[in-house]
Amino acid sequence: MRPAEERWLRRFRDDDGGTKLVCFPHAGGWTSAYGAWPSGLPAHAGVLAVRYPGREDRLGDPFPSELDVLADDIADALEDLMRHRLVLFGHSMGASVAHEVALRLHKRGCPPAALIVSGRRPPHLLHDQRRFSGTDEEIIAGIVRYDASRAAVYAEPELRELLLPALRADYRLVDDYRGGHRPPLDCPVYGYTGADDPEAPPADMRGWADSTHDAFRLRVLPGGHFYLRAQETALLADIRDILGAIAYRAQATP
Repeated sequence: MRPAEERWLRRFRDDDGGTKLVCFPHAGGWTSAYGAWPSGLPAHAGVLAVRYPGREDRLGDPFPSELDVLADDIADALEDLMRHRLVLFGHSMGASVAHEVALRLHKRGCPPAALIVSGRRPPHLLHDQRRFSGTDEEIIAGIVRYDASRAAVYAEPELRELLLPALRADYRLVDDYRGGHRPPLDCPVYGYTGADDPEAPPADMRGWADSTHDAFRLRVLPGGHFYLRAQETALLADIRDILGAIAYRAQATP
């Protein structure tokens, strides 16, 4: 494994199998959000998560200056994996990062087998997004508003001091990323969102259909912005079907 790959990717389950799910965390998120996913996904598929700088075992690494730089670095780290069928999954900010990485892989002649976007409007509908940055208190209040379970975490001074720098840095990336129209991909795109998610309502999520020449499908699940925690079983069942269909098509292709 190349040093860049080892630094950027955490492998929850991996072997020489042809299909690999690469997961991109939300703003302030850690790879641990996907730690339980292998048990709900096919054994033939690898499950990896992207380590963003400035957290976990990358606390000393500098934060990227913009989301495009982050996407460049991740695409470089995936270079040796492009011979496999890569399926990119991203939630919230992670969906934008995964999409930008998919565009870079496409440009290099190795498009992903599929892109799965969750809880994030498509780039051409981000022009009027609310700004996420603010004071520490405003940032924490915003998080708790969408995910009340995080209130106890940010009430602990030591945890707050550990988590806030990465969250502030990610919010700067989100605020500065203005999106706009991007070239369509040549792979299927699957969208997921919570029925009550104000950040990515179903009507806006349907706009991801414009991001591909291939098929698009949207599934709306109960819940808000972090619907995927309560609906993890349903979400993984759907992703399991996607990975299975990709592997079947690969076997059927001469």
